[in-house]
Amino acid sequence: MTEEQLNPDSSEDTDNADEVVEEVVKGHNRQPIVSVLGHVDHGKTSVLDLVRSIGSERQASVMDREAGGITQHIGATEVPADILNDTCSKMMRGNKFKSPGLLFIDTPGHHSFVSLRNRGGSVSDIAILVIDIMEGLQPQTIESLKVLRDSKTPFVIAGNKIDRIHGWMCEDKRSFVESFKDQRDDVIDLFEARYWKLLGQFSEHGFNIERYDQIKDFRNNVALVPMSAKEGEGLQDLLTVTVGLAERFLEDRLTDTLGSTQATVLEVREEIGMGKTIDIILYRGGLKVGDKIMLAGPDGPYRTHIKGLKRPKGMSEMRDAGKRWVNYEDVEAACGVKIVAPNLEGTIAGTTLHRANTEEEEATAKQAIRDEWRGIFNQMPIMCNQCNEVFSRNDFKTHTKEKGPCRGAEEEKKGVVIKADTVGGLEALAFELFKLKIPVRRATVGVVNKKDILMAQSAKEPLYKIILGFSTKANSEVVESLKSEDSEIKFISGEIIYHVLDAYEEWREKIQAEIEAELRESLVYPGQLRYLKDHTFRAKGPAIVGMRVLGGRVHIGQRIMKLDGTPVGQIKSLRTRDGDDVKEGSEGDELAVAVHGPTVGRHIEELDEFYVDVPESHAKRLKNIELDPKEQEILDELIVLHRKENHFWGR
Repeated sequence: MTEEQLNPDSSEDTDNADEVVEEVVKGHNRQPIVSVLGHVDHGKTSVLDLVRSIGSERQASVMDREAGGITQHIGATEVPADILNDTCSKMMRGNKFKSPGLLFIDTPGHHSFVSLRNRGGSVSDIAILVIDIMEGLQPQTIESLKVLRDSKTPFVIAGNKIDRIHGWMCEDKRSFVESFKDQRDDVIDLFEARYWKLLGQFSEHGFNIERYDQIKDFRNNVALVPMSAKEGEGLQDLLTVTVGLAERFLEDRLTDTLGSTQATVLEVREEIGMGKTIDIILYRGGLKVGDKIMLAGPDGPYRTHIKGLKRPKGMSEMRDAGKRWVNYEDVEAACGVKIVAPNLEGTIAGTTLHRANTEEEEATAKQAIRDEWRGIFNQMPIMCNQCNEVFSRNDFKTHTKEKGPCRGAEEEKKGVVIKADTVGGLEALAFELFKLKIPVRRATVGVVNKKDILMAQSAKEPLYKIILGFSTKANSEVVESLKSEDSEIKFISGEIIYHVLDAYEEWREKIQAEIEAELRESLVYPGQLRYLKDHTFRAKGPAIVGMRVLGGRVHIGQRIMKLDGTPVGQIKSLRTRDGDDVKEGSEGDELAVAVHGPTVGRHIEELDEFYVDVPESHAKRLKNIELDPKEQEILDELIVLHRKENHFWGR
């Protein structure tokens, strides 16, 4: 990379110096906001941990404290200009960045990045796409590329894990350009093979990439920066390219700091001693303690006031700052801020915060949030009741219109209720359930509320009486009822989608087993009885006679028939020789059986044998249940008997 490319002020076009140009009012030069994306395990958080490890106020690894080393929450880290300039001094050849620093955002997945795009605005100025240079493009990488293209976000590729190339010699804090010169020829050949494979993969998706130090025109090529987050090599290259490109091509964005104050809500968090707080990225204007602010809640816009503004100390990560918070009376863009204020519980992550001190600001903010909420609603995932695929509401209209593939289809009316803190998270959860062929009846952003409870309660099937939440909780109105042992609704929530799905699958298996147990209990099982000699206690009304269960089982309420299929009557009661009433008898039991219908001597005689009359629908279900040998024998005899009149009985 040349000095001109990194320092655009040194190459200003002076040919038209005499032209009168209308002066554009610009604000102060804010720091670029950088989102970091990438496939799981490609080193996204490792790259950011490397960034946080530089300078005198370095911080410990965040990844070490994340469950399974996977990012669970959206976080933000500010890197001051002095640390940037010191780290990149060799690359900058004594020049300084104009930016007051860099603000990094670490996202759990591309779905979080979508939510941060602010549905038309963009809190992210530029992105870093982290790729394992040994593995190349993976499914989540490709999804991230699509998001970057659709959102028109400029990005730099961090080709991570060059230390895995056989024979590659790394050195902490060394640039890639310096390192490349010191590698053996055979190692360079291995690198080139990986590099050209990457070029081909990106080309298939419509992107021209090139090693950053070989690019002549950054407008037509995406820069690839090879590095090793593990060994600390290539970081200065990545920082220099990222800041340089932002300053050269995004000047208008970086000086758009005047006008109405706006910020993006990252997360709603419970902090000890603070209560409910929100983490925000302030990208325009400023805020001070006492300001009134407008936020988006489950039912639309609402207003509150700022009681406290806190920023993480030094290089601390916002989601992991612990006690390293510094109080501020006022802040200005761009920065990551924690806001302490009343009534933050229902705030929807990924939406926009507006300052609303005046009536005019309040009216403008309300309308902006209503428009944003409408956008959120239109992006809600719903399921087609014909093809069972998931679409956004907007896409669903196209899918079901006259020329669509499922003409006239409607929204699926059965299924589970799902919630998430962001639209992106909601979409991710919906599509994962689609893969499992689980229908979704209601999908909304925000905390679980009474409407969600009522929707889940109205489900006819037990397997759908559940609410699944991703990075969200129940509000104060319903949280206790959901925790109650008497609650007919199951609520499963978590910070990792796959953990939520695992818990859901475990619950489904449990409920399915209970349903099957109930069904087994209600099934009429095969059974055979014999009328014992000299055991007539009453001849009719009902007939009460002694019987031995020859095989299988017999239950109160079941009907019995003779071995030739002649109906006999219905069992009204069963009593043991000890005089105890029982509901069921099994093989070997001798019982006094009360049978409504027959008369002894006319319809039944001593030593007659009887079958339990198994209904055809039960016989079909019994085929899928493991019976004991005698039960199976009796069932086979019954099937043969019935098929004398109906060849398809029980099939």
